[in-house]
Amino acid sequence: MHRETVMTSADLIWPLFVTDGTGVEEPVASLPGVSRWSVDGIAARAKEAVDLGIPCVALFPNTQHDKRSEDGAEAFNPDNLMCRAIRAVRDACGSDIGILTDVALDPYTSHGQDGLLDDHGYVVNDDTVAVLVDQAVNQAEAGADIIAPSDMMDGRVRAIRMALEMGGHHNVQIMAYSAKYASTFYGPFRDAVGSGGLLKGDKKSYQMDPANGDEAMREIALDIAEGADSVMVKPGLSYLDVIWRAKEAFHVPVFAYQVSGEYALIEAGAAAGVADREALLMEKLLAFKRAGCSGVLTYHAPLAARILNG
Repeated sequence: MHRETVMTSADLIWPLFVTDGTGVEEPVASLPGVSRWSVDGIAARAKEAVDLGIPCVALFPNTQHDKRSEDGAEAFNPDNLMCRAIRAVRDACGSDIGILTDVALDPYTSHGQDGLLDDHGYVVNDDTVAVLVDQAVNQAEAGADIIAPSDMMDGRVRAIRMALEMGGHHNVQIMAYSAKYASTFYGPFRDAVGSGGLLKGDKKSYQMDPANGDEAMREIALDIAEGADSVMVKPGLSYLDVIWRAKEAFHVPVFAYQVSGEYALIEAGAAAGVADREALLMEKLLAFKRAGCSGVLTYHAPLAARILNG
């Protein structure tokens, strides 16, 4: 009766990795229990999400190396992995599931950066934004419900919002990765999308300094002013203060991403006997909700849903 924070399966978003082929399941070595799935497998996972009461899946492609390029042009291909997966999920589940899609170039570039590079290897903001707009419209036309730009370029939310409106995609939401930190917790994710071994340099010129909190508030304010429907803080557990401040300051839906490194630490801790796996997971998820999250992206979504559903 007195519990202040309540969590249900409706608070979960399940990130899924898409790979080429049919009938393919490729376990991700650095993410125990997580696999890449071919498009048919992604559709089956989406049906599982519906059955568990998970309202949304987030899709991330593992693009083949021969389709990666300096300019990430595969991102605009209407028949790329992401678009095929969107259509498969929609065909399998209809409107029973929400489809969230990642907008950034790192799954498509040969250099592993989220944007286009100049001659000195520096990620150029404005040229990248123009490309991200094309990528976002491509995903919306395939049937995405929520566009989630994770690239951290300045001005991209306004540009994407304008392009979606002009293209007639008035009901497609934008969940902006507004406070995405240059974190060491992303390593297993980069393995899963195939960009880890390709990455040249780091992403500190456009992702945030982990020492900064006030900057996060400025970034979030800008994205909301540009048309974001909701905002993301990434990673999650190390930045609960940022989640709390964002919720208190802006009164918009705030989401956290329990990123791959956070997932892997729970699995490693449970395997080492630190504590019960389910107890570790649920305490951390409740921390996100207590801090003010409307929902959490987590690879543990199906396990958490089963626990919450009894």
